[in-house]
Amino acid sequence: MVTADLLNHNIPRLRLSDSIGKAKMLLNDFKLTHLPVVAGKQFIGLISEEDLLDIDEDTAPMENIQDRCQLIYIQDDVPFLDAISYCQQYETNIVPILDKEAAYMGVITASDLLRALGDFTGANENGGVVFLEMERPHYSVSEIARIVEQNDCTIYHLNVRPLANDMISVTLHLNKKEIDSVLAAFERYDYTIVKEYGTGKRKDDTDSNYRNLMKFLDL
Repeated sequence: MVTADLLNHNIPRLRLSDSIGKAKMLLNDFKLTHLPVVAGKQFIGLISEEDLLDIDEDTAPMENIQDRCQLIYIQDDVPFLDAISYCQQYETNIVPILDKEAAYMGVITASDLLRALGDFTGANENGGVVFLEMERPHYSVSEIARIVEQNDCTIYHLNVRPLANDMISVTLHLNKKEIDSVLAAFERYDYTIVKEYGTGKRKDDTDSNYRNLMKFLDL
């Protein structure tokens, strides 16, 4: 999925002739940190809420403060994950998108990115989640996939995160909540299961063992 696939055409754009007061009103109405400023198809830049609030002359045109606009944007053919980095880097909840000819196309909102990220990671699908930890040299995505698939499950999403001392954390989002057989297989292959979310006999056994222990303590 590229940035052009997520364009939100409901977000307004400012023209240089628009008043500063109008810009403040739009920021408030749409709950935005920035607004795009354009001249025709030319992208002038992003104006921030902070810069607008510094100006008392609400009737003055945006043209008077266009030097405060930040010429920061993303092209329309890059992976949408780049837009997430953009939001973090510039502390904004909109991302302006330009085409190869530098013409303004529109923006992506942080909410759009969150929904896209949910689809990308499979977070919108029901299923079990397994957290593994291992030494980096022992990581093999093919072996992990084989263990999962041999136990009649599919990996929706796999994420790897570096830890200290050359360790890594591997998060698996699977297509089923009943993941007991997958967990047992990982244990047979000496994988360290840090945490897991799912349903099945393991949960039932834990409840049963807890009840038996309580009965024993009551004797």
